[in-house]
Amino acid sequence: MSSESSLSSSAGGAAAGLPVVIVGAGLAGLAVALHLAPTVPVIMLAKRKVEESATTRAQGGIVGVLGADDSIESHVHDTQEAGAGIVDEDTARFIAENSAEAIEWLVQQGVPFTHDPSGPLGLHLTREGGHAVRRIAHAADATGKAIHEALLEAVRHHPNITLHERWMAIDVITDKHLGDAGQHPIKNCYGVYVLNIDEGKVLTIPARAVVLASGGVGKVYRYTTNPETSTGDGIAMAWRAGCRIGNMEFIQFHPTCLYHPLERNFLITEALRGEGGLLKLPLKDADGNVHAERFMPAHDPRAELAPRDIVARAIDFEIKKHGLDHVLLDATHLGEAFLKEHFPTIYQRCMELGIDIAKDPIPVVPAAHYTCGGVVTDLNGQSDLHGLYAVGETTYTGLHGANRLASNSLLECVVLGKSCAEMIMQKAVVNLPKLPEWDESQVEDADEQVVIAHNWDELRLVMWNYVGIMRTTRRLERAQHRINMLKAEIDDYYANFKVNRDLLELRNLVDCADLIVRSAMSRHESRGLHYVRDYPDLLPASFPTILFKNVNKRSGKKTRKLR
Repeated sequence: MSSESSLSSSAGGAAAGLPVVIVGAGLAGLAVALHLAPTVPVIMLAKRKVEESATTRAQGGIVGVLGADDSIESHVHDTQEAGAGIVDEDTARFIAENSAEAIEWLVQQGVPFTHDPSGPLGLHLTREGGHAVRRIAHAADATGKAIHEALLEAVRHHPNITLHERWMAIDVITDKHLGDAGQHPIKNCYGVYVLNIDEGKVLTIPARAVVLASGGVGKVYRYTTNPETSTGDGIAMAWRAGCRIGNMEFIQFHPTCLYHPLERNFLITEALRGEGGLLKLPLKDADGNVHAERFMPAHDPRAELAPRDIVARAIDFEIKKHGLDHVLLDATHLGEAFLKEHFPTIYQRCMELGIDIAKDPIPVVPAAHYTCGGVVTDLNGQSDLHGLYAVGETTYTGLHGANRLASNSLLECVVLGKSCAEMIMQKAVVNLPKLPEWDESQVEDADEQVVIAHNWDELRLVMWNYVGIMRTTRRLERAQHRINMLKAEIDDYYANFKVNRDLLELRNLVDCADLIVRSAMSRHESRGLHYVRDYPDLLPASFPTILFKNVNKRSGKKTRKLR
């Protein structure tokens, strides 16, 4: 399955010998691939180098209900508390019940977690904001990188997995692409159109199943902790294919991103606050002397250990109130030896930038971090289309509700990656119809790439200014107006010129921006990560926001429907 000639095929036939195509090479995609590969051929697509994944930036760790002082009920409770009342309890319980098995599987894959001979499974467990006890397994302060490297090594050496770098999915192939699409509803996914970026060639890849595991949409904002890959590709492709999208108004802003002119997206893990780091204001007294003043106890009794939405909103409030560029995260009292042992990545990077965190507090600001909504799926990753699955940050499963509990994201990828693979293998194999090849007969080479760059910058600035941590109805209306104009310009550009990665990413970002704003405008309350000044209070009863486009079936869950 490694040659392009064997991939680009429009011939129909039995799907038994066809691969499962996984869009994305982060933890979600790697987990699905490794569980599938013993039985089914797998093709993985990475639009950049495989190391450029949001997984590699996850510092804190992964949840595991392992300790004698912990329980499934405690983890479910903490997840629901962080999710501000709209977490799906069945989902949270399923994830928690499978957390120990997930950690054990990662250990078997060779993930070098930090050890503690007295800890459960011999692992050191740390604590993060929103958690009642220590339940976070970690590899120092670079857990995501350690997990990604271990699983990627296994994928690269598996004979049944083909990994393509710099190949980008354009759209999934559904009934609408067939000649008689107008006669039948959209029910099935048959494969995917893929751009070979280096060759500028579009391939038609038929597939037994397509798994969207391309991550979140952090790059829709001007400031983010996310890598360049986080452009909402899977969410946008699923939406265009007719799938439901849920809870897109809930964008998590990580409270502590390093504030430095040479490093704009370096995350300072929540575990640093979990181990005792304190947030302070750099204020000047009457004589002009700077003194640091702690502020979180005035915002929440849990102080620095409050959930991320509360901490991020508190920092945003204090920055605006005092006219500051940033606040300070002070960990100097923890000592140099402790910081070097537990947070070596942060210690080293800050030292490279001239900040000795054992002596000086770290300047930090909030930044867009995690997409809590996405493609609506069940606990097997099944979307609204037969043959189309999604796992990880691309999805809305009900786990995160209105705010993600720290370190639940990596756990969700591992647990649902396995259940997704198992469901794909259980599904009946069907015959595929003849798939149309990609048609470039009516387009030409782009005349000015500056149009893409300009629209990209404008979109991200609009989202940061109008659809950020603090929202108003008027800001959202302004954002929607400008996004509609940008969308029309981008759609026209897409229709007339040959595709490239920048154009495809921009097209996906503007679709996701539209979904975020539509969702935000429909929620007339402030809940979790969605805070709007016009509706500062909680509604007595609230449900997830589900957007419908062209779907033929709906779940039985209570939702707020928006067409």
